[in-house]
Order: sequence, then structure tokens, then C-alpha cells
Amino acid sequence: MIGVPWRNLFPRGLYARSILMTLLPVVIILALMTVYYYNGHLRSVNLKLSQAVAREVVLVDQICSETPDNLPSQTFVEATFGLRFQCDAALPEADLRKRFFYASLVQGAIESRLQKDISLALDPMTDLLQVRFESGAATRLIEIDRKRAIAINGHIFIVWVVLFSLFMVFAALAFLRNHVRSILRLTEAARAFGRGVDIGDYRPSGAREVRAAARAVIGMRRRLVRFAEQRTKMLAGISHDLRTPLTRLKLQLAMMEQTEDIEAAKRDIKDMEEMLDEYLAFVRDEGEESARAIDLIDMLTEIANGYPNAKITAKPTAPIMLRSKPMSLKRAVSNLVGNAIAYAGRAEISLHNSSGGVTIWVDDDGPGIPRDKYEDALKPFTRLEESRSQNVPGTGLGLALANDATRRAGGRLTLHSSPLGGLRVEMKLPH
Repeated sequence: MIGVPWRNLFPRGLYARSILMTLLPVVIILALMTVYYYNGHLRSVNLKLSQAVAREVVLVDQICSETPDNLPSQTFVEATFGLRFQCDAALPEADLRKRFFYASLVQGAIESRLQKDISLALDPMTDLLQVRFESGAATRLIEIDRKRAIAINGHIFIVWVVLFSLFMVFAALAFLRNHVRSILRLTEAARAFGRGVDIGDYRPSGAREVRAAARAVIGMRRRLVRFAEQRTKMLAGISHDLRTPLTRLKLQLAMMEQTEDIEAAKRDIKDMEEMLDEYLAFVRDEGEESARAIDLIDMLTEIANGYPNAKITAKPTAPIMLRSKPMSLKRAVSNLVGNAIAYAGRAEISLHNSSGGVTIWVDDDGPGIPRDKYEDALKPFTRLEESRSQNVPGTGLGLALANDATRRAGGRLTLHSSPLGGLRVEMKLPH
């Protein structure tokens, strides 16, 4: 246990921690109360009872010593104290001893009072305590009801306390279950909102604080949706406004004498149109597309078939169904494959499915990216010319758009060194 942080010894889940916080105090209180009850109160009561029985044993010994044949005196003592005794009893043929709690306490009290060694036994047939001891040449036998020597029903108190504690624990667990359920529903709703999945009519439930957090999440989602709609409309307007002068420029260039400069200007206008389409594609899909179940293997196969130098190297045989925005995810993977082919010449796609989610790897054998530039490569409009060819056209949005699409799907995109020698892009997606 040395060197292990205390937090690692406790459960991580809210429900498990709530159960621990409910059970641990109950168990500790029951343990302390049981120890106090048995070693304190119950032991004190049994000691008093044992001392009273010890005085009766001494009285019987005196009667047997002074008037051993006085039957009326013996009858009176037996009727008064509720016991039976023999002043000179025969030894038992068999050992009838039975273990019972506080036997040493009773024996010690009697021996201390009697000043003699005794033999204490419990007859399992009659449930009577048999006290035997030598007094001169005779063997005394005294039979006492066990209830008079020890409190045999003391454990009933602990039993009832345990039963009531269990009842309260189960009631608390039922309450905690409903409380945690509302938090789990809020978690699923927030996760679905982040992935753009419509979960239907979600209504806040649970405690006041949980309802307040749920309403805050719903309000945040509404504001984000309005922001995305406004941004989409704004960019759509910008696209329309920019395409108009670009169209006029194309028309004017087409009417001019076709020279090398005119052809270069036409190529520049074409590049501008392509870049404009790429800028708008991401926000257009984000605002219009809805999530649905897709077969990931079919999608990757279609992407690989669209590139002559792309292939799938590891593909599970069984279909892998994933709920996501198909066009957004397809564009993200296509950007990764297109980048790999553009900078390396070929791309290899591999896929791994596990209980934790789906992992897609896109590898190439190109120049790669330095490790200290991985974070910068995921930023929009970033082109790492130190490691990538400057002659390759592009806007620097490929990895950024793929990263954003992966995050919207609830996953994570990271960069690594590829076994092929170039760059490996790892896309992890939840089921």
C-alpha cells in the first residue's frame, strides 16, 4: 500500500461512491455499537447475574456442609432460588459439556466467591448449567437455569438493529439510484448534444441542482444551435457574394485573348472557387446533416475505392455499426486519405473494433510531421512547409476539419509516427 494514492482505493463512479458513503458509516456504527454492547453493557449484566448465582452456590455449599440431610431446607432453597442441587452427587458417565458465551465469566465469578475450583458444564438436553466442585469428601452438583446466569437474549437487540439498519440502507440505495439515474440521463443528453444526436424530448429530472444543470445544458445547446445556424447563413451569404464577382472575372477572362497570363489567372480563380467550396462544406454539413446509424466498413471501403493509391489493410469481417453524421465523418476520413496521398503517394487504412470504441488508422510513407508540430498541424489554415511539399495545393484545413468532425462525433484525433515511416493519423470514435 506504500506509495499508492488514497484516491485510487476508492471507487470512481458516483453511484459506487454514494453506496460507499451510505454503507461505511452504518457498518462502522454497527461494529462500534456491537463491541460496546457485548464488551460493555452485556458483559456488565452477565457479571451481575454470575455474581448472584455465585452467592447461591456458596449458600448451597453451606447448607450441604451444615445440614446435609435436611430435606425441607433443601426444598425451600430450590423453590426460592429456582435451582436443584445434590450434596453428594455421582460423577457423570459422559461429558455433557456444551460451549456457550461468557462461560469463563460465570466460572470466574463462582470460583472467586466460593474459593474453590469448579467444573462448569451446560447440559444440551435440559439447557441447565451444571456446577460441580469438591467439598471435603463429597461432590456437590448444582443445576441452574442458564437464563439466571447469563442474558441469553442479548443478541436479539443487535439482530433488530441490523435489520433496521439494512432497511434504512436499502431505502437510501433506492433513493440514490433515482438520484444518480437523473445525473446519468443528463450525462447521456449532454454527450448526445455534443455529438449532434437528437435524443427526443429530454426533460430535466432529479434534485433541484441536477435540474438546474440540465436546464443550463439545454440552454447552451440552443445557443450553440442558433450560433451554428447564424454562421451557416452568414457564410452562405458570403459564398453567394463572392461567387458573383468570380463569375464575372471568369467571363471577362474567357472573352480576352488567351495568353499564358490569362490561363494562370483562370487557374487562380479555379483554386479560389475550390477553396471557397472547402471552407463552406464543413459548416453546411454541420448545420443540415443529422446523425444516423452507418456501416463503418462500407464507408471506408467506398473511400478507399475512390483513391487509386489507397487500400484497407486490416478490416473486420463483421459489420461495424456506428451512429454519426455520415457525410461529416466520410469527409473527415477522405481528407485524411487525400492528405496522405497528396504528400506521400499512398495511404493505408486499418480498422480496429473493441468494447471501448472504434479506432481508424490512416498511414502514409511520406516525410511525416515533427513531433513538436503535431498540435500545430491540427489548427486551421496551418501548413507545415518544413516537412510537407510546398508545391502541393491546399488550404491547411484537412486535418483541422477531420479533427473537428471527430470531436463532434464524441471521439478524438491524434497524430503519431507511422510504421510505414511517415505520418499516422489515429481517429478514435465511441460506439
